[in-house]
Amino acid sequence: MVFPPAYFFFLSTLFLGSIISVSSTSWFGAWIGLELNLMSFIPLIALKMNPFFSEAALKYFLIQALGSVLFISSSFLFLSFFSFSLMLIFLALLLKLGGAPFHFWFPQVMEGLKWPQIFLLSTIQKFAPMTLISYLMINETLVKISILSAILSALIGSLSGLNLTPLRKIIAFSSINHLSWMLIAISIGDTFWLMYFLIYSFILLSITSIFHKLQTYSLSSLIQSEQNSVFHVLLISLNFLSLSGLPPLTGFIPKWLIIQIMVNLNLFLPLFFLLFSTLITLYFYLRIIITFILLLNPIFNFNMKYKSSTSFPSSLFLKSSFNLMGLFLPLYFIFI
Repeated sequence: MVFPPAYFFFLSTLFLGSIISVSSTSWFGAWIGLELNLMSFIPLIALKMNPFFSEAALKYFLIQALGSVLFISSSFLFLSFFSFSLMLIFLALLLKLGGAPFHFWFPQVMEGLKWPQIFLLSTIQKFAPMTLISYLMINETLVKISILSAILSALIGSLSGLNLTPLRKIIAFSSINHLSWMLIAISIGDTFWLMYFLIYSFILLSITSIFHKLQTYSLSSLIQSEQNSVFHVLLISLNFLSLSGLPPLTGFIPKWLIIQIMVNLNLFLPLFFLLFSTLITLYFYLRIIITFILLLNPIFNFNMKYKSSTSFPSSLFLKSSFNLMGLFLPLYFIFI
């Protein structure tokens, strides 16, 4: 997953914008960082003169510009209307994140992107807004609103992902579902959401790397891909199971910790919705995995092409091996 050399400048300014937003001491400085981040990501979307890329770039620009206008306008009211200003800033950041009920733009933009940009949009582009949201969690009203938004994101991200075949939309609604866990973690403490964010980023990196190598964007094209092999099927299955939070894989570790904290804080109602949505997402991941396993058998394989099992790209294996770290977690409790 490598960008053309001409775009390394935009990639560096994209990271710089996130750093400026996170380290800023004022809302104006945070807004400047978000704008730099936005203007750096637009050229990375429009890699080629393609109608789909242009449409995705335009949609992303309009939504982010609306969020930026709301953000900077509400920060002007900070001294006069403190609580109201904080709420508007929170809603502006939630719009930039693509969290429910402002999730409508996220799957549509994702559908027009390539896999490297999908990884950036789902991870790096969310880091600065989530960090700014964590600064707002001093207000009890905003904590309750973030929990409500987390419940909506969990339900929408899971139910909307059912019966979908485009892989980009599946990953988009999966990202909305994972955002619900991160919003809950933000309302609890900074350590938990940072850990969840890092683990989710590594898992998504391995998934998008495989899909980028296979150059596939739908379930049918993934199954019929000539580059597909038993090794790729096993890696995709492992990544999806880890992404769903199935124990004992790595994706289960942050969810387990958040579940324990939510039980201690008596947040049983939000926990019910989060676990219910996780079961639904596990269902549509398992639907993909079972299809793969069935089609490994030549009798059921309508593609009628030999699936090579000799191709073992070391880079993909190293990226996906992160999912196996959860298997060594019991050793930690043995030695302490």
